[in-house]
Amino acid sequence: MVHVYSMNGLNIAVDGNSGSIHVIDDAAYDLLSHFKKPFTFEQAAGKLQGKYPADSVREVWEEINSLVQKSLLFSPDIQASDWDSISVDNGLKALCLHVAHDCNLMCEYCFASKGSYKVEKKLMPEEIAIKALDFLVSHSGKRKNIEIDFFGGEPLLNFDVVKKTVEYGRKIEAPAGKKFYFTITTNGTLLDDDNIEYINANMDNVVISIDGRKTVHDAIRYDAAGQGTYDMILGDALRLVRSRENKSYFIRGTFTSKNMDFSRDVMSLASLGFDEISIEPVVGKGEDFHIRAEHIPAILAEYERLACAYVKRIKEGKPFRFYHFNVNIYNGPCLYKRISACGAGAEYFAVTPEGDLYPCHQFVGQQEFKMGNLDTGIKNSALGERFRKANILNKEDCRDCWAKLYCSGGCHANSYYADGDILKPVELICAMQKKRIECAIMIVVSSQLT
Repeated sequence: MVHVYSMNGLNIAVDGNSGSIHVIDDAAYDLLSHFKKPFTFEQAAGKLQGKYPADSVREVWEEINSLVQKSLLFSPDIQASDWDSISVDNGLKALCLHVAHDCNLMCEYCFASKGSYKVEKKLMPEEIAIKALDFLVSHSGKRKNIEIDFFGGEPLLNFDVVKKTVEYGRKIEAPAGKKFYFTITTNGTLLDDDNIEYINANMDNVVISIDGRKTVHDAIRYDAAGQGTYDMILGDALRLVRSRENKSYFIRGTFTSKNMDFSRDVMSLASLGFDEISIEPVVGKGEDFHIRAEHIPAILAEYERLACAYVKRIKEGKPFRFYHFNVNIYNGPCLYKRISACGAGAEYFAVTPEGDLYPCHQFVGQQEFKMGNLDTGIKNSALGERFRKANILNKEDCRDCWAKLYCSGGCHANSYYADGDILKPVELICAMQKKRIECAIMIVVSSQLT
């Protein structure tokens, strides 16, 4: 299917199935806007009669038809048989270790119930963390590269176990023929000289939570005394990032209905010197800070404003990376990943402090999503199969969407918490995702035209 849109002075056509992208003139834009499948010259002339000269319509139609013949426009849709031909059991890729079901902050929008996940607060014992690494190695099949994410709550509350886990991983990886990649996600309030040095030496990636401007951050990310944490975090976060050299990191924020001018938060973070930034929409419903349908037009317009500012920064020689605008239109994920998305419940699991296994960190604490534990392995095979089949070919709302091979059907947890069904994408999130993809493509095209 073909999607056409205009942004930042460009007319762009995207063939959703082939991934081909075309910058087009007004006549081609008008034509492609009218048709959902290949069309004849007579049909084209009928739609544009009186608007463009007949010879111009003929020329545009011939160019479009040439692209159709090359399967670069209106290319064939992906079929279920395509999934069957590439779907293989590659083994387990990653575990998210909940080393702390506890947190020192009381962030208003926290999906994890202030870090406790609606269960008893608890830190993961060393023996559970070690057992998780053994489990990952033994279930990773032929994969060489495997991943451990240290998560919470706040994992720095249990940093001794984090360090012992990394030490054990480095000890066993070579004999096992594996390579561990470690990530830690932190709210940044407990960073100090010692753990910054350790993190930068041992963590392949680090995620630090900052919501942008001080007023925005402090209004919703506060400690048990109700005090904002921006000033507590910023200096240490900058020291960590500046000393990471070329290692990966992300500043990860959240925007709510209270700061729908979130492009200002992104630019605020960029101006401070952070060049790897993600600002995500709050997920949920029922609170005044949750995003609702009436907010979507303003949010979509804000993404466009951010994209245009992003292009301007690139042209000025002051680039940074915004996570949702990082779309590789040439060498992106393989077809398997584009269809299957994150691999939650199949290639990726979350591990609780007790050693229980869940499809991902956002399902932890929901007993119906408990899949087994480190001792027994995966026992709920029916749930595992349900997640394995939760791909874009089985999501009815995705089948006719031009963006499905870019977003891979969205987040299963978002779908479940919004509609009670991991196969039903959330309409509000889909609208935002499609706009982000439009912005990302425009940014790539703009950079190539300058």
